[in-house]
Amino acid sequence: MRILGIDFGDARIGVAVSDPLGITAQAVETIHWKGEWKKPLERIKQLTEYYGCDTIVVGFPENMNGTVGERGIRTQRFIEKLKEYMPGVSVIPWDERLSTAQSRQVLLEMGINSRRHKGKIDQIAASIILQSYMDARKRF
Repeated sequence: MRILGIDFGDARIGVAVSDPLGITAQAVETIHWKGEWKKPLERIKQLTEYYGCDTIVVGFPENMNGTVGERGIRTQRFIEKLKEYMPGVSVIPWDERLSTAQSRQVLLEMGINSRRHKGKIDQIAASIILQSYMDARKRF
């Protein structure tokens, strides 16, 4: 089964998916939203069904010292909504520290202006989060 990766944000949600063997993560899309839960939850459900995913990994933002701030609280609320909306799918929070910075670096190395391509940053961040999760699973 494939795994969906999510980089949750207040205005955009980056989405990535694993290959069928769970080896690599690929960026899929960016969901634009403004505080109304139904649209992003429905789109994530559609993508989960389309790719045949039984697990969703959501980047969870912790502060560098391991504490949870306001953004982490909002992400936890999103995770709870996702679990309610898709009860048969496993939703796993995963440490996302520095994933956005890594995404910007990837775009910079590709010669792409990250300010004009904010949606790409979210997709790449989702890919980094998902790849990190899959790499960690291989070690165990």
